Amino acid sequence: MIVLVGGVAGSGKTTVGRAVAGILHWPYTDADSFHPEANVAKMRAGIPLTDADREPWLAAICAWMDERIASGTDAVVGCSALKQRYRDELLDGRPEARMVYLEISRDLAQRRLVDRHGHFFTVNLMDDQFEELEPPVESEQLIVVSAAETPDRIVTEIVDRLGLVASPPRPGGR
Repeated sequence: MIVLVGGVAGSGKTTVGRAVAGILHWPYTDADSFHPEANVAKMRAGIPLTDADREPWLAAICAWMDERIASGTDAVVGCSALKQRYRDELLDGRPEARMVYLEISRDLAQRRLVDRHGHFFTVNLMDDQFEELEPPVESEQLIVVSAAETPDRIVTEIVDRLGLVASPPRPGGR
């Protein structure tokens, strides 16, 4: 299974995604690492990305997911996936993929972003994220979870709702 943890910046994708991966002993990756350097430079400069900017990013995430699925490797990836067409691209034709959307208020996201340091995505881009956001509807492949809870509660809810089981570490690591 591939679990995508999505939501706007500040929703806790990385914190929650790493925690889910940790208790499942699955590898975690952050979709930010799939952005071309030009995208990162734009975001550092406070310039919102366009759909065209996101195309190579989405293609790289899809290729990464397909490699994991083909090799039978479970994994967790933090990925904003703000628009329905992005979620469709990531989930359609991949029955092994599930998405968890972390729902958060603008005020809470802003407080978290103001407190976050060392990340290229700044609070200045938050408004664009909420303007771009097409809130998802729950489906067989997608669940919505409140990001206002503690990370431990969020992780427990995700694991329970996806029917996953926390397991001991595998011999030799993950």
